[in-house]
Amino acid sequence: MSTGNLTINLKGITNNWSTLDRMSAENVETAAVVKADGYGLDSGRVARTLYPAGVRHFFVAAAEEASAIRRELGDNVTIYVFSGHMRGDTDMIHDLHLVPLLNSFDQLTRHLEALPGHAFGVQLDTGMNRLGMEASEWEAVRDLVVGLNPSLVMSHLACADEPDHPMNRQQLAQFCAMTDGLGLKRSLAATGGILLGPEYHFDMTRPGIGLYGGAPYAHAESVVHLSLPVIQIRDVAEGETVGYGNSWSASAPARIATVAAGYADGLLRALSNNASLWHEGQACPIVGRVSMDMIGVDVTALPQLPETLDILCPYQSVDELADKAGTIGYEILTSLGARYARRYVNQ
Repeated sequence: MSTGNLTINLKGITNNWSTLDRMSAENVETAAVVKADGYGLDSGRVARTLYPAGVRHFFVAAAEEASAIRRELGDNVTIYVFSGHMRGDTDMIHDLHLVPLLNSFDQLTRHLEALPGHAFGVQLDTGMNRLGMEASEWEAVRDLVVGLNPSLVMSHLACADEPDHPMNRQQLAQFCAMTDGLGLKRSLAATGGILLGPEYHFDMTRPGIGLYGGAPYAHAESVVHLSLPVIQIRDVAEGETVGYGNSWSASAPARIATVAAGYADGLLRALSNNASLWHEGQACPIVGRVSMDMIGVDVTALPQLPETLDILCPYQSVDELADKAGTIGYEILTSLGARYARRYVNQ
């Protein structure tokens, strides 16, 4: 096989959700965020896997993303849409029975005019300045909205991955100021917010990256393993170079493997000369630039010629690989390309 093998452990995703569910406060519902096609791992499969564990509420970024969950689970679950009711979404929101999280007065007007009586939620901006109604806008429509009994009122924490960051307390206080006493179902905590403690949990938590093995949930089970086939191995003499731009030259005779993957497969160019692949616990450095379809790897230290090398494995998590690229695990996961042969396991 000339493409990489990406193994996704669905049981690991379930285990991560179950642990985060137990960490959520008593009588708090635990949802699941499956936007960006389940963080690149197939939202339909992820939703189908989590349903028997008890998940009944899912969150997506855009209305179009909801079809895969509806196809798998029918009308047995609630699907919330972070982007709210966008122009052109009305038929989809109606037909797929979605709950848009309205972000502005304009969206509220659009929703009430286009789909009177249809369920909705509201997203509030508590300081992140990304999505949601600001305090003044919310105050102007709050009584109207409360009278319409929204399904959920939520906000999102900007710095939850930094537990001691003062922004967490500021946003918590602002969320309470905007919603206390209204009798509405509330949600503030994603994965990082769950880890901040029960004060942030309200009525629903909505873990995302923690389900898929990523930080800030340090004890998450890894759920992805990526093995890349070796196309060719060559001996390189001292002083010879590898790859585009001659960015690496051999300081001694070396044995270089060319593996079948590159930035077209989500392995970022920033990994060039800056990360390793692994073979049975032995690190093998990337040498030269990551190109579109191939990566050079120094396998001189291996006792035998490898047929495959691993880049996501027990020795290198998505976050560890992301650190080498100067990014975050989210980007690594959601960038994993379509050329990999995907295998889903439950173990």
